[in-house]
Amino acid sequence: MRLLGVVRCAFLALIVPAVLSTLWLYLYPVVQNCHFSASQQHGIAPFRLLALGDPQLEGDTSLPDPNAPLFPGLVGLRHRLWTEPLDIAARTLRRTVKDIVTRDIPRLVQTERKKLDLLGNDYYLAHIYRSTKWWTQPTHVSVLGDLLGSQWISNDEFDRRADRFWNRVFAGAHFWRHDTPEEELGGTPVWDFVDNLNASQTPALLNVAGNHDIGYAGDIDHHRIHRFERAFGQVNWRIRIPFSNLTSNLTTQLHLVNLNSMNLDNPAWNQDLYHATHDYLDSVIDDTGARDPRDAVVLLTHVPLYKPAGVCVDPPFFSYFEPHHGGGIREQNHLSRESSEKILNGLFRLPSGSKRAGIVLNGHDHEGCDTWHDRIDTEQEQWNSTRFLAPNTTTNGIREVTVRSMMGDYGGNAGLLSAWFDANDGMWKFEYATCALGKQHIWWAIHVIDLVVIILGIAYSMLQLLDLIRPSKPVFNTEKKNK
Repeated sequence: MRLLGVVRCAFLALIVPAVLSTLWLYLYPVVQNCHFSASQQHGIAPFRLLALGDPQLEGDTSLPDPNAPLFPGLVGLRHRLWTEPLDIAARTLRRTVKDIVTRDIPRLVQTERKKLDLLGNDYYLAHIYRSTKWWTQPTHVSVLGDLLGSQWISNDEFDRRADRFWNRVFAGAHFWRHDTPEEELGGTPVWDFVDNLNASQTPALLNVAGNHDIGYAGDIDHHRIHRFERAFGQVNWRIRIPFSNLTSNLTTQLHLVNLNSMNLDNPAWNQDLYHATHDYLDSVIDDTGARDPRDAVVLLTHVPLYKPAGVCVDPPFFSYFEPHHGGGIREQNHLSRESSEKILNGLFRLPSGSKRAGIVLNGHDHEGCDTWHDRIDTEQEQWNSTRFLAPNTTTNGIREVTVRSMMGDYGGNAGLLSAWFDANDGMWKFEYATCALGKQHIWWAIHVIDLVVIILGIAYSMLQLLDLIRPSKPVFNTEKKNK
């Protein structure tokens, strides 16, 4: 049977590439040797943060109006054909058919393609999270802002995207919460969090608010803050993670700080929210400054710190709403120099003038960036920002990693931050690495090939079965008998 042979050849030609590519796809962190760093004293680092940047889930706003008719030209067509003169009715019918063929059907195909694209994108992002978490075993996971694709969506659309976020992209996860904070700083809860560092348990998501979640300073309001906190957790919080060294009888803390950087700069639409953010930052600065100088700070935020053009892909940029719309910040690539130096001097400078160990992680710039902030003037407390080059760093600097986006167009990245206390040097140390899946087309192509192989395998089995049960044709002896 010719068809059976064709199907068999196609199946055999694709089965090996399909198996190998699928194994690579589901084991890519293993193949790439993605891992957290290890300390010499403790082996695997006790603090391991899986950092994911800017998933930006799109939704119904990228699709046509679901309440619009599928074929608008058919609405009222029957009535027009019955009431119009014959020649006009004929032209109306031809125009309607043309519109259906050239406009409505392509739009329908595009709509269904977009729906499939959104579905596939959700599972592509889910694959990144699930694969890296399974292999690297983080103690903490953070999504560094822009969880959703727009702050201007309705409440219903917000809830639909939040449902996809929790039940499809980050299935099985939950945002971190605690009902009994140890203390309050500026109305913001702070927890003394004793983490059992049991990576077999699913770590809670430490979600950071981004501009596409709550808006920039020029359009943030209480409503957007409230719905984000209801679905994803608070926009400002801090966790203190104690670390004990049994050999040296030493206890230090890692201060994990989440800062809503979306309204640190003026002009802001809501001055109450603006002042609340600065009150929170001031209280964290005061509290950390009064604690053990050997403690360290990990700052999670969305908008990158200020740096001159040329250090990262995105240069400094601000735009503003028109005065009749409030005149607040409409868009910004970096924080202002003033806000950045307030953060650097407040969180990473001790009262004695020396440096506090720490690192800054953020998102926003989808291309990603690795920056070294070096304090060049200890009296004026000014900082110089350059690209991070490990051999050239000094003891007065702080590293800032802008995590490259996990979106497919940027390669499906995940950041791996390791932290441990080095008892020999008497300070916390940090290492950062990246694990990238590749563009979303790779994910799509491998699954399409798998689907084709499954279909070919089923077709080949059915054709074989049909060939076995097909009755054989009788064989007639056409030779004449010898007489």
